[in-house]
Amino acid sequence: MTEQAPEIKVLVRNRKARHLYHILETFEAGIALQGCEVKSVRTGSANLVDCYAAVKNGSLFLFNMHISPYPQGNRENPDPTRARRLLMHKREVHRLAGKVAQQGQTLVPLSLYLKHRRVKVEIALAKGKHAYDKKKTLKERDIKRETDREMRQRGRE
Repeated sequence: MTEQAPEIKVLVRNRKARHLYHILETFEAGIALQGCEVKSVRTGSANLVDCYAAVKNGSLFLFNMHISPYPQGNRENPDPTRARRLLMHKREVHRLAGKVAQQGQTLVPLSLYLKHRRVKVEIALAKGKHAYDKKKTLKERDIKRETDREMRQRGRE
């Protein structure tokens, strides 16, 4: 019996994170959701902008993630911006806590996706970029875009 590759469906991406931070390392974590939050996330009604992860009381939590209330849900929908627990092994959480304690490093969510019908979060250990780093990244991207355009033009001739 052969093992199939996991079916992954990306629901939400934090596109701003790669612009604002140098990504040092990425991790996968489960997320503890309540009630209709899963249905709301599956429809893409989540927002990762201004969201961050932190270790609190030995557990990893995701703060400021906005999940809109599910329209067909009941009146007891949970708070849209409540802190949500991330599910990782204790060993990994302690390792991340040590790395975050270093100056200038933080945990940023990159995407929210479905894997084997479970909602997962891709978090990254990241270091903030300076303004000149952001300009350099934009410049490199523009140069790459121009060279790709030139290569396509030459291929057509």
